[in-house]
Amino acid sequence: MNKSMLTGLVVGAVVATAGGVIAGLNMLGDKEPDYAEVINVVEATEDVQTPREVCEDVPVTRQAPVKDEHKVLGTVTGAVIGGVLGNQIGGGSGKKIATVAGAAAGGYAGNKVQGNMQAKDTVTTIERRCRTVTDTSQKVIGYDVTYRLGDKEATVRMDQRPGERIPVENGQLVLGQ
Repeated sequence: MNKSMLTGLVVGAVVATAGGVIAGLNMLGDKEPDYAEVINVVEATEDVQTPREVCEDVPVTRQAPVKDEHKVLGTVTGAVIGGVLGNQIGGGSGKKIATVAGAAAGGYAGNKVQGNMQAKDTVTTIERRCRTVTDTSQKVIGYDVTYRLGDKEATVRMDQRPGERIPVENGQLVLGQ
């Protein structure tokens, strides 16, 4: 091998290597990033309203049904007692007037006493009372992700929580992986 051929090979190898390095650097310099860097992730939520029925047994007090609506028993009992007491007063025709007056007053008083007693006579039963209440909860509907791609920052909503980086293809995020 002669000296000029050897020099030519060395120069050719150097030029080829330098050209490969320059081409590789150009490709790397123009190459887009493979991933976007995730900066922040915030859960996106919405309120969900769920109705449900709540029932409880409660005591209810009502006036008992009246068995003697006209209060006959109280009136008669009061009249008898009033008449007996009125008969104890006075003598002669005064005794008769006192007996009648005692019977009338006793009948009236007996009627009122029975009315008061019936009004206080109550019955307590248990009734089931139901009402609808609404529970509110939060549901995650996605994730608002702030990312950096090159020297730009942006935000995108994703269905799933991303890792530390998001794949990029042809300058676009690859979502749904």
